[in-house]
Amino acid sequence: MSGVVTTWLLARWHGWRSRHHNPVSLALHMVGIPACFLAAPLMLILGQWLWAVTLFVGGYVLQFLGHFIEGNRSGEEMLLRKLLGMRDNNPNNDDGA
Repeated sequence: MSGVVTTWLLARWHGWRSRHHNPVSLALHMVGIPACFLAAPLMLILGQWLWAVTLFVGGYVLQFLGHFIEGNRSGEEMLLRKLLGMRDNNPNNDDGA
């Protein structure tokens, strides 16, 4: 089972890295992702609602700015387009799946 999980995780990682070549975009993601998924939940636990919302929204803004710089779509937008059956003709938006 571990090999299957490792293979799946590596495929996701390679897909993610294929969409984040620009060093500025990568840096924005390295700040934005922890802000959204580590700091914001911690602030919720501590009862700091305004900080939690600010970190979550700010983290996503940084990531979307990174995708704007890269010239590709975010993973969330690609998933939404896929669920809605919308075609994406931009080769920079390969989801790595």
